[in-house]
Amino acid sequence: MKKRIIIIVAVALAVVLAGIGGWFLNGFFGNPISKMLATSTAEKHLEAHYADTDFVLEDVSFNFKDGRYYAHVSSPSSIDSHFSLVLSMSGKLIDDFYENSVLTGQNTADRLDDSYRQSANAILEAPDFLAAEHFGYGELMFVPAEYRDAADTPSYAMLREDLVLDADYDINALGASIGKITLHVDDTTVSVERMAQLLLHTRAAFDEEGVPFYAIDCVLTYPKNDDGTIPSGRVEVIDFCYADIVEDGLVDRVRLANAEAAAHNAELDAQKKAETAV
Repeated sequence: MKKRIIIIVAVALAVVLAGIGGWFLNGFFGNPISKMLATSTAEKHLEAHYADTDFVLEDVSFNFKDGRYYAHVSSPSSIDSHFSLVLSMSGKLIDDFYENSVLTGQNTADRLDDSYRQSANAILEAPDFLAAEHFGYGELMFVPAEYRDAADTPSYAMLREDLVLDADYDINALGASIGKITLHVDDTTVSVERMAQLLLHTRAAFDEEGVPFYAIDCVLTYPKNDDGTIPSGRVEVIDFCYADIVEDGLVDRVRLANAEAAAHNAELDAQKKAETAV
């Protein structure tokens, strides 16, 4: 009798563990049935709404973070025509990102930005770019039309809706008109004179590689202390124009830009405190 009870308990425990394991796997990887339902819905949606295109369903994957399936769709004849369909585990269509990804110019902007970023980052990440600790990246300043007049939108930014789907753009020409470099440097010397040197050095490095940019954000601070704190002292320029990075009068221009950046940051801090107070 005792042996029989032990067997029953063991079987029950195995069933419980199997259920927990199945629940765990279902939460992280989905399951064949829900994936089949999601795939079927995606295929029917493409047939119903995109029958006149050459869109193909590449794959359907499960995202454990939101518990949804993502059907990835692309066009073999259009480099910028790719988007996702979002589906529930029951196979219900939740969202279609064709308009957001393709029609708004987002995919085209991403493609061009990625090309420029690779060229710019290759310069910034080169071992001989700077001896001081630094971090930086390049980007093309595309902005949605709805944010054209936003306070933090650069005046030189380009509306992404103006981009032409699949068009072959001159990346260097875009870099010269809307390219932006963001650079943060930790150095033992923090002064407007040192910032001027960094800007001249950055311009020379990009000129040598033939990668133009329109403006640069650069922050110069001291390295962290052993306890992780950062010594006081900061010089910053925001949207400092490439055309202004010339030695004659540069220190004065950097000093003015640093004062403007400090005022801008103080204003942002005041706004955050006001919002927190509310």
